[in-house]
Amino acid sequence: MKLIAGLGNPGLSYFNSRHNIGFEVVDKLCQIYNIELLPKHKALMGTGLIDDTKIILAKPQTYMNLSGESIRQIADYYKISNSDITIIHDDLDVPIGKIKIKHNGSSGGHNGVKNIILHLGGENFNRIRIGIGKKPQGWLLDDYVLGKFPPDEKKNINIAINKACDSLKIIVKDVFAAMNKFNVREGNKNE
Repeated sequence: MKLIAGLGNPGLSYFNSRHNIGFEVVDKLCQIYNIELLPKHKALMGTGLIDDTKIILAKPQTYMNLSGESIRQIADYYKISNSDITIIHDDLDVPIGKIKIKHNGSSGGHNGVKNIILHLGGENFNRIRIGIGKKPQGWLLDDYVLGKFPPDEKKNINIAINKACDSLKIIVKDVFAAMNKFNVREGNKNE
């Protein structure tokens, strides 16, 4: 069984914000795989299949900076190893609308990922980092990540959401194959 969790903040005031891109990917996965999310383990979660792999989709409801509380509860209850967890989150260092798949490594300064590392006791889990672009000069970080995507960026974000969903078909089988196919690199701009 694999756990796929999108990070974000609950509540209408955060809906469609840059920081909630992980929630948007999980919502799209729910549509694709006909999965209903219900409250359990401090998250909205549901089970289903990607091809023949059993998955749990989750949207932690603990707010971004405490995401690890929910992830740990789910992983413990279902006996899911860290290497079978994929976290989907926003990333300032990835260009808008691009994705980068990562296995293992530091939080990169992302507080939600930092809290998950703390609660899981290690960095050995997968991430789909979705680019929200760099904060404009003069903006406060909170204002930027909690702000909404302008219409000219939303098209690229929707493309990234679809790529993230497509990548999960491979990640559930082999994260390294997914990294080779989807990661941004020179000469392959993830298009």
